[in-house]
Formats: sequence, C-alpha cells, structure tokens
Amino acid sequence: MLHELVDGALLRSLGGQEYRDRIAKFEKALAGAATSDLSVQELREWAVGHSDWNVRRLAVQTLADRFLEHSGAREAISEAIHDDVDWVAFTAIKVAGQYRIAEAVPHMIRISGWPSNFTRPAYARKPVGCGAAFTKNGLINFFRSTDFQELRALENEHFADLHAKVAAAAREPDLSDAVLIPAGPFIAGARVLEIGPFQMDNTDNPLRVEELPAYYMDRTAVTNRRYSDFLADVGESREFSHPDEPEGKDYTPAHWHDLRFNHPDHPVVGIDWYDAYAFARWAGGRLPSENQWEKAARGTDGRVYPWGDTWDKERAQSVFAAYRKDDIKDLAELEELLVSTTVSWPEDPVASADSYPQGASPYGLLNMAGNVWEMTRTNFFTREDMAPFFRGRSNQEFMNRPEAFHVLRGGTWTSPPVCLSTFYRGKDLLTDRHNEVGFRCVYDAPAT
Repeated sequence: MLHELVDGALLRSLGGQEYRDRIAKFEKALAGAATSDLSVQELREWAVGHSDWNVRRLAVQTLADRFLEHSGAREAISEAIHDDVDWVAFTAIKVAGQYRIAEAVPHMIRISGWPSNFTRPAYARKPVGCGAAFTKNGLINFFRSTDFQELRALENEHFADLHAKVAAAAREPDLSDAVLIPAGPFIAGARVLEIGPFQMDNTDNPLRVEELPAYYMDRTAVTNRRYSDFLADVGESREFSHPDEPEGKDYTPAHWHDLRFNHPDHPVVGIDWYDAYAFARWAGGRLPSENQWEKAARGTDGRVYPWGDTWDKERAQSVFAAYRKDDIKDLAELEELLVSTTVSWPEDPVASADSYPQGASPYGLLNMAGNVWEMTRTNFFTREDMAPFFRGRSNQEFMNRPEAFHVLRGGTWTSPPVCLSTFYRGKDLLTDRHNEVGFRCVYDAPAT
C-alpha cells in the first residue's frame, strides 16, 4: 500500500489536487500503520533519497515519532537537515530539537553557528529567515539553556569525545627548523601600483594594516628530503588527505626523477595543492594563509623585498640566476627567453632550500623571494581559505571556477624582480604540478 502511494513516477504525473490528495492519503496511511508494519530502512531511504520532497518530509517525521531508538533513524534525520527543499530541512531541524537528537547537533551548528555565540548580548549577525530561526530554536531546545556562558560549557561537554579524538590524532610538529613569527600588526599590500614594463598588476593587494596572532613557519621551503620521509611514512594511507582529494591520488612529485629538481636539499616541486595539504597535516601544521606568508616575508615595516626596498639579484634565485642573464628589459623580452626553456635547460634552475642567506627575511626565513613559488591555503578570488568541491570531476570541468585557484607567493626561478616582491599575488589551479612551485608550512604557537 505505502509503496504504491509513493511511486515517484506516478506522483510526478499527477495534477495539483490529485497530487495533494495522494500525499494526504500517504500521510494518513503512515499515521495509521502499526509500528511493526513499518521498515526503518525503507523510511530512511525515503527520507534522504525519494524524489518527492513531501515524501521525504513525512518519512523524517515518522522516523522521529516512531523509531528514535534506532541509530539509522537519527542519522537519516541529521542528513535531512541539509535537504535542498526548505520544509524537509525545517522538519528535520524541528524534530532534532524536539527529541534532542545528539547526532544532529553538529549539523545544526554548521547552519547557525555556536549557541554560545548567537546568545551573547549584542552579538552581531546577518538578518535571518525561517531556517536560521528553526535551527537556533532547535539548539536551544537541545541544550536547554539560553545563557551563553553555560552554553559554552555544555558545548565543550557535548563534543568532549570528539575533541579527545582530534587531540589524540594530532601530530606534534617538529619546530626545530621553524621560526616564530610574533603576534601583532604588519603593513601589508603593494607599495608599487604602476604597471611597468613587465605589465604586472598589484591593484588586487591594496596597502593596509593587518594583525595576526603568533605562529611558527618553516625556515625553508619543504625539501625533497622531508617530502621523502612523508612518502615513506604515509604509503597508501589517506589519513591526512583533503576530503576533496581526487580518487586514486598519488603523492609522488611529477619531477621526482628529474636530476635538476630532485636533490635532497632542493625544495620539492611537481606537487599540487592536495599533496601540499596532506604533507602539512602529516607534519602537524597547515599551509599558510597569504597574510601569514606576507608577514613572514616582509616583517612589519612594509618592505618591498625580504631584505629591503632595493632589488639585488645576488640575494635571490630569479630568472637572472637561472638563465644566466644580466638584464631583461620588459615582458616581451622575458617571454622570448622563457619560451626557449626545454626539458633539460636551464641546467640548474633551482637552488638549495637553505641558499641565499643574504636574502633572508626579517625573521630569518630563506628564499621568500625566488627559487620556487610557494602555495598558500588562500583562495585567490575570495581571499578565504580554500574549500574545493571537485572530487570526481575532471580538470576541464572546474579549471575556470574561482574556487579552484589558490594564491601563490614569492616568485620563482623564471620570475623577474616584480614577481619576487613581498606583495605580488600569483595564482595556480589546485591540481597543477609545476617545477616552479613548492610550499612551506605554518604551525600553531602556544597561546599566551
């Protein structure tokens, strides 16, 4: 009987009143059915997978009213919170608060934020609609408090097991070759705005003051030696992978066997953003934000290069060093040189990661200008942390999406001085693997 009433093809074929009558009949049949005649598995499938949203809504309500003791029912209700039709999601949110479904709490927090925040006096937020109101009410019903201080304690108690699990899985970073970047403000952004002969545009990085908490950053770019340790330790495991990482991902660098790039002391290249993300997690850190990278490169005084305001080709591995050129006048001359590059020339494009000590940043970090571009976790267009969602798609399907481009900083061995400034913003597709791009990591500093 129930199966016949919720046949998806039949429901789609019905007109307005016929459709409403059919849904009303299904609702009455659900309410009148004995619990023993209902299947939790079937209701779960309807709640999260049926093509008709009213069927999903009624299945969610029935799971809550009849089968709350089943973990599968609670999981389905939690999943339905994210349904793309409002009244399916609203129903799931309402019953989650009404029946105090613990599994649903993190799902609701993703929508409204932490109750201890939105209950604080004078907490500023955007105007809300029904969804946010239902969610806030559901969380208040679950925690049975509106006091923001009490809610913070209740939140910590609720997520204690998860916190413990995360803490147990966290890796202790090796800070023996990392540098502490102290907390405080710094001058960020471009000091040079004219386009110039290389046609480089810096208007996307306006001069401003930024403030950051303290953090540690690798003194050098990640080397082939360190990356080799990562490969040996991780093996086939995907413990540290990004959830959007392509299926069958191989962390081995593309240029692992190229003698020009694979010396143990060279910065690792031929890796993509997902590789760098996994390494950083394995190392107990993460990729830097572009603001973290910029402060580490230039200090607090707004300098143009890590060593000061004047270009000095003896302080960085730039296009001059790699191609053994004394001068390049403009973009046309630069591109004429770059198109002469082959798979074997230049012969020595990169330098060791700990080279050019005379070009160190104010904090002692090396090669923050030149040698290899360095990846960040910042999206080039939104300036927020990267949040890719391309799993299962080919590069051609997302290569023009803004969400697919991260910020590169610092310039590389093919770069002229204008790209090696502390404020120049480059970008790259997160799946590209170039011999011009590497990375370094940042790590949390103890709270003071």
